[in-house]
Amino acid sequence: MKKLILFIWEIIKISIIALIIVIPIRVFVFQPFFVSGASMEPNFHDYDYLIVDEISYRLGQPHRGDVIIFYSPNDTSKRLIKRVVGLPEETIKIFDGQVFVKSEEENFYILDESEYLSEKTKTAGYVETTLGEDEYFVLGDNRNVSLDSRSFGPLKRDLIIGRSAFRLWPLSVFAGK
Repeated sequence: MKKLILFIWEIIKISIIALIIVIPIRVFVFQPFFVSGASMEPNFHDYDYLIVDEISYRLGQPHRGDVIIFYSPNDTSKRLIKRVVGLPEETIKIFDGQVFVKSEEENFYILDESEYLSEKTKTAGYVETTLGEDEYFVLGDNRNVSLDSRSFGPLKRDLIIGRSAFRLWPLSVFAGK
């Protein structure tokens, strides 16, 4: 009987130690995210299971091309996934199927998105916006169906949770970004 009690006590201690280690990592460093919808296809698909790196943006800022997870500006109970195309204090223009970027130091240039897009951006009309010092412009990779900065405007920095660190599911595409 004494051995059984010692065994149960050891299991309890191991469980407590595991929780002390796992909970802070889950809450402050990494968290899971399920992709919902087709807005990031062909790079991310419905039901892809991603791990979100929350620590990188506590130490630095998002970069152009990063795939980020953030709270929806329209409903902060929902999390969305999009790609950063515009950085703070830049001007973004979208017309004729292309994204143009202008910072204070340079003129407009066409953003090269060939690394992650297979077709041009499609948008009705003309979009132009100048970002504030804590704002980002985000777009889905599947621009035809994406709810992104073209509809909800610039994304405030404090809504960003983290970046897509890697994909756990499906196993056939287990990969970074």
